[in-house]
Amino acid sequence: MIDAYFRRQKERIDEILFAQIDRLDTADRLKEAMHYSVQAGGKRIRPILLLATMEAFGKNSQSGLPVASAIELIHTYSLIHDDLPAMDDDDLRRGKPTNHKIYGEATAILAGDALLTLSFEAVAEIGDADIDGSKKTQLIAMMARAAGAEGMVGGQCFDLEAERKKLTFEELEQVHLRKTGKLLAFSIEAGALLADADEFQTNQLRNFAQHLGLAFQIRDDILDIIGDTNTMGKTAGSDLNKQKSTYPQLLSLDGAKRKLEEHFIQAKHHLSEAAVDHRRLSALSDYIVNRDV
Repeated sequence: MIDAYFRRQKERIDEILFAQIDRLDTADRLKEAMHYSVQAGGKRIRPILLLATMEAFGKNSQSGLPVASAIELIHTYSLIHDDLPAMDDDDLRRGKPTNHKIYGEATAILAGDALLTLSFEAVAEIGDADIDGSKKTQLIAMMARAAGAEGMVGGQCFDLEAERKKLTFEELEQVHLRKTGKLLAFSIEAGALLADADEFQTNQLRNFAQHLGLAFQIRDDILDIIGDTNTMGKTAGSDLNKQKSTYPQLLSLDGAKRKLEEHFIQAKHHLSEAAVDHRRLSALSDYIVNRDV
């Protein structure tokens, strides 16, 4: 059932993503590089979480599609830049050569820049009558914080500084609350804002998102050890090769699995406290902590 839901939502998101890039009046090579990474087979977990959050409140998620697409544009830009030689220096992403391996570093950087800026345009130009100027301003500010120096970009900076350095458990959690957690949390908080959630519901969903984001990252760290390159579509063991601090390294593999379960239980608790129809969000959470890719 959740697989069919994923497929339907992914089709809706992909349609708007591809249309946003197609309409751009720019260099063909830049558009091609942007399309290459957007079409590379991402799971669309973050935008689907936004749509599922709206639906948990009984809202029609159609009005959330521009924000959902913006989240995926930001996520895709971050992957292009993370893969660059100056960053994580990866050759494989989603089972395909990374963007800079196909288009060169300069075009890959520009493609990432273009995707990032397009995300803000997508939200600013929302024409839905149910999303007024005040709500759009809130969404843009929230998105900027989640993606910027206090969020994902800051997390990546801390992550780079932590290479070949042993972090404490608390330091590692702070890295991932920013690098992975902030954008994932924005997906859920934006869905709550679009659904007119009250303050209590928003706080419960924020806590749900925080624990889910950490569970997501712990699962990534576990897969880096037990996964294989063909299944994951990216190089297995890359964290170990870069001597990065990870949850299995700090806690052992079994300890990391226990910590994942703790965050999963806490996420489910806060989700149930939000007093919404959480069936789809709960099923998505199950997928996130049990996935193989």
